[in-house]
Amino acid sequence: MISKSIKAAILCSIVLLASCKEDGKQSENKEQSTAMSDNVLLQEWTGPYEGVPAFDKMKVEDIKEAILTGIELSLEDIDAIANSEEAPTFENTIVAMESSGKELDRVYTYYGIMSSNMSSPEFRDIRAELAPKLSEYSSKISQNAKLFERIKAVYDASQENPLPADQQRVVDLTYKSFEMNGANLDEAKKKRYAEINKELSTLYTKFSSNVLHDEENYVTYLNEDQLGGLSEFFIKSAAKIAKDKGQEGKYAITNTRSSMDPFLTYSTERELRKQVWTNYYSRGDNADEYDNNELIAQILKLRRERVELLGYDNYAEWRLQDRMAKTPENAMDLMMAVWPAAIARVEEEVNDMQTVANELGDNITIEPWDYRYYAEKVRKKKYDLDSDEVKQYLQLDKLTQALFYTAGRLFNYEFTPVEEGTVPVFHEDVKVWEVTDKDSGEHIGLWYLDPYAREGKRSGAWATTYRSYTSYEGETNVLASNNSNFVKPAPGEAVLVSWDDATTFFHEFGHALHFFSSNVKYPTLNGGVRDYTEFQSQLLERWLSTDEVINQFLVHHKTGEPIPASLVEKIKKASTFNQGFGTTEYLASALMDMKLHLADPTDIDIDKFERETLAELNMPEELPMRHRTPHFGHVFSGEGYATAYYGYMWADVLTSDASEAFRDAPGGFYDTDLAEKLVKYLFAPRNSIDPAEAYRMFRGRDAKIEALMRDRGFPIPTTK
Repeated sequence: MISKSIKAAILCSIVLLASCKEDGKQSENKEQSTAMSDNVLLQEWTGPYEGVPAFDKMKVEDIKEAILTGIELSLEDIDAIANSEEAPTFENTIVAMESSGKELDRVYTYYGIMSSNMSSPEFRDIRAELAPKLSEYSSKISQNAKLFERIKAVYDASQENPLPADQQRVVDLTYKSFEMNGANLDEAKKKRYAEINKELSTLYTKFSSNVLHDEENYVTYLNEDQLGGLSEFFIKSAAKIAKDKGQEGKYAITNTRSSMDPFLTYSTERELRKQVWTNYYSRGDNADEYDNNELIAQILKLRRERVELLGYDNYAEWRLQDRMAKTPENAMDLMMAVWPAAIARVEEEVNDMQTVANELGDNITIEPWDYRYYAEKVRKKKYDLDSDEVKQYLQLDKLTQALFYTAGRLFNYEFTPVEEGTVPVFHEDVKVWEVTDKDSGEHIGLWYLDPYAREGKRSGAWATTYRSYTSYEGETNVLASNNSNFVKPAPGEAVLVSWDDATTFFHEFGHALHFFSSNVKYPTLNGGVRDYTEFQSQLLERWLSTDEVINQFLVHHKTGEPIPASLVEKIKKASTFNQGFGTTEYLASALMDMKLHLADPTDIDIDKFERETLAELNMPEELPMRHRTPHFGHVFSGEGYATAYYGYMWADVLTSDASEAFRDAPGGFYDTDLAEKLVKYLFAPRNSIDPAEAYRMFRGRDAKIEALMRDRGFPIPTTK
């Protein structure tokens, strides 16, 4: 899954402000204010590479003062723009807004690390206290009448006398953002709108804290006689985790996907599989003080009330108006076109698994905690493919080199390790590389990698930026990061990952390449359209299975021998295996997200709604949604993916279609001409071009759903 910029994540897509320079009296005031504090989180970044965050000096106790001071300084910037006596122009209004909030932007970088990578109970308390203050800050900008009056004046003027394309895009996006967030409301409605945002900010923070609590506190400890089926690597890692948690001699299965997934796939202990499965899928749903069901009901009611103030019938209608899908109906049409084939494939997969279970004399009926276990046995039976055998050739270090190779071939980038101690990091696990152009040696930026799971780090994988590229005040280099949750190995052991995890590693690196290749002038254009921004990263996944990557980087972690051609052939033959499971667990979550936001939330019972909706969809009983509602952080810890989780499927249509273009190109996936178009039209423009138009520039036409269905081995739906 991509993470938005840190600021956007905090402000829940209310108003995006960029960090740049300020001038005149405003600068003088800010210097005086900043001088009152020696808080390192507010200070300009120093050191190499045009300055880097002082991650080694950040402290939780500094964050509250830094945020509050940053808010004050940012609002000074905004007030100076809003109260200017000059006639509004693109430069003195829009560009000035792009340049505001420099200090707060720097603080958000540290805030994001403390939220996602290095959380603690102390920080969570502070975050809960700050959430409503950040919401109030956001409302003070989005509801500033004088500011919006100036924005509207620039927007109206540009409708008669259009500006250069990139400037016009910034104006349009800025105006639309303010309009969508209540700038045209009367004072009474503005007041209520701001109150709702404040309430929501508190609920979002509580929701994510509850999930993190359940991830940290539901750990399954095994004894030595309960390790049947588990690999030596997994056992050593589980032993180390248990030791770190004060349970030496035992083996810990943590409540995260990276620990749960391999355990459910290989453990022969069915009752323990059930326990681990239940712990994971019950996060936020344990009928205790950390239960999220009532929070979700409140969130849905407040979201509906807020958009009704703007004249919309439901949250989905409001949210999708500036997405590629445009309407909830279009998003639902796509999902429902794929759903019947997905659940039909699940039925086939379950039948295959039940047959294997019967042949083994296991005397069971397939349950959700059995799916991965017996699917692996079917994989071996049908394709003679052992996932654990494949894993022996998937070393994290080698996969990292594969990322760099792909970036070099497609983007002409070179990655060079930065000497340890040169660039501050927030944890010893984090490594840093310099990114340069292979031909010119031009510095592009720095890439940070935080690969391992640990207490206080949120689950999953994500990418983010600490500094994005812009050129309107002089070119800036990019500071980008990838973050994973691989199980840290025992000392001296290689980090071996599954094929799915290797695919995710490529996916998130696709986001990083999107950041590095940006050529936009203004900060707002570094944003994205939610159902498009996953496309570029999903497309990059395809390079993992290219012959060039397989033949060079998939080598056995002990012998160094290349992966056998026969095993590669099995992997490719099994490419559509278990697509019923993968597609259905994802689509169920995406459909639930949309249906929750289309439903009347007045007296909604979340648990009942989830059960009844899945029943109406004929959801197979043998598998759960990928993200059950009580821990669906994409949707309820903020608004980035709310009514937008379908976007992965929307983006996958583009991905499948674009990958067929590479498949058919003379040079295949490394075709020079097509790679140039890939960078020029799909990566570098970011949000400076309408996504649909950008895709047409690359492909020469719109994407077709048939490519997606072929990719997944599903029958292509007939058109009426």
